[in-house]
Amino acid sequence: MKYVLTYEGTADYREKALANFAAHRALWHAYHDDGRLLLIGPFTDEPFGGAMGVFSTRAAAEQFVRDDPFVANGVVARWTIREWNEVLVPDR
Repeated sequence: MKYVLTYEGTADYREKALANFAAHRALWHAYHDDGRLLLIGPFTDEPFGGAMGVFSTRAAAEQFVRDDPFVANGVVARWTIREWNEVLVPDR
């Protein structure tokens, strides 16, 4: 089981994101380096931004939200975490 975190940006997310991007990026690097974050990236087809991250555990996704400067500083309008059952996995 994986856990998908989605963000929806605020109307002024671009300005706020620039000011908080370095800290946000450092956070996702730390989570990726220790295996809690598997994939992350922005959506490019939404008018108010948005992004998705795939986490190894629900606890990791929840902690990421608590730690993320994008959430703390108003870049994110709404977020959700959903369970995702990955069915197509690479051969091991």
